[in-house]
Parts: sequence; structure tokens; C-alpha cells
Amino acid sequence: QAPSVIGRARMLYRDLVPSRLGGAMIASHIRIPDGGPVPDMVHFHKVGFQLIFCIRGWVDVVYEDQGGPIRLTPGDCFIQPPEIRHRVLEASDGIEVIEIGVPAEHITEIDHQMTLPTPDLRPDREWQGQRFVHNIGAKSEFGHFRLPGFVARDTTVNENTKGVASVMVAKPDGRDTHWTVHDGDILFTFVMQGTMTLEGQGKEPFGLSAGDAFVIPPGMATRYAAPSPDLELLEVSLPGV
Repeated sequence: QAPSVIGRARMLYRDLVPSRLGGAMIASHIRIPDGGPVPDMVHFHKVGFQLIFCIRGWVDVVYEDQGGPIRLTPGDCFIQPPEIRHRVLEASDGIEVIEIGVPAEHITEIDHQMTLPTPDLRPDREWQGQRFVHNIGAKSEFGHFRLPGFVARDTTVNENTKGVASVMVAKPDGRDTHWTVHDGDILFTFVMQGTMTLEGQGKEPFGLSAGDAFVIPPGMATRYAAPSPDLELLEVSLPGV
């Protein structure tokens, strides 16, 4: 229920982790209520990791050395490697995306010299060891997940960032859920649809529904209880494994 504020290119931003984990990350729910051309410029971010995941609607973005405009639709995601030049072109009415940035405070700069699209298509190019990722949700299959009672689809982010981060979409498979503990640095989850009860060690159970988000600190036991059959979770972890 955090309020939305007007940000870059008149987009609406809702902060999903108000503490920003002491500056470690920023997670934003970004909306553009009225679609059409987006007043954006060629720019880049001095960031360690950045994810754009589409929840609703569609958005067209053009990236350096990745060919012409690419349309992101629900369930799809982009990984924007550090300092890759890009520009948001157009969006549908009601477009909604989740954006993750690590660290929370990072510089965005305008590139007044580059024109996009660039003439070269270089899908294997790396920026600071990371490749650009355009993962299409509809073409991905669900398989094993780290949590009992769930299956997940891998967006290939772990592979293409060389272990910097992992992005998974998880859903219940009908089996019992269990208490688990993780030992990563950051574990962020956004509820895309459905409901569940988040049980945490020493905490009161908390009912979650679409639009809610949470982070779990390392070493804290949790259980994702009573998942609805339509539950769908976006999980981002750093490092990737």
C-alpha cells in the first residue's frame, strides 16, 4: 500500500522495499497508466545488477547492440547489464513492471551521442561480465525449485550474469510446503497473483496477495503456507545460487 510517486519519464514508482536493505537494493513497482510514446532518451545506469520484469501490458525498448525494438509482454523479463545504452519507446495502457536495482543508489546518465538501434547485432557481447537477457515467459518450462511444494521456471539470469543473480518464477505443485533457510545475501519475492501465508521464525503469520513483496534475511526459517492454486511468485536472489 505504499504510495506511488512520479519518477523518470513521468512513470509512477512504488517502493517495494522501503528500507532498501541499508542501500543494498531497490525494488520498484513501475506503472504507466496512459500508454503511448514514452518521453525517454538514450541513457544508461551505473549499476551492478538490474532487472525489468513485466507484470501487465507491454513495453517496447531498444538496446545497444541488440537489434531493433524489443517488446516485453507479461511474464517476460530483461536483464540490463551495467551501462548498456537503452531507450524506452512506447508502452500500452496500464503497463506494469517490477524493476530491481543493486545497489539502491546508482547513477543514471543520458548518452547524447549514441543513436539507437546501433548498426551491429552482438547478442553475446558482455558488459562487465554480464550479457543482455530477454527471457520470454511463454517459452519457458517449469521444473525443479529449491522450495519443496513448488516448481519454477528459470529465466537464464544466473547463467548470463555468471552467478551475480538469479530470477525465478515459482508456483505451487500441490505437495506439502516445508520450513527452509537460505544463506544468500538478498532474497526478494513479489507476489504476482494468488495468495499465501508467509510464516517466519519468531513472527506472526502474514497473509499475502497480489502486489505484496517481501525479503527474507539469511538464516531465518520461513514457510510459504496455504498457497492458492493460482499463486505465482517472482523470486530474485543474489548471488544466483
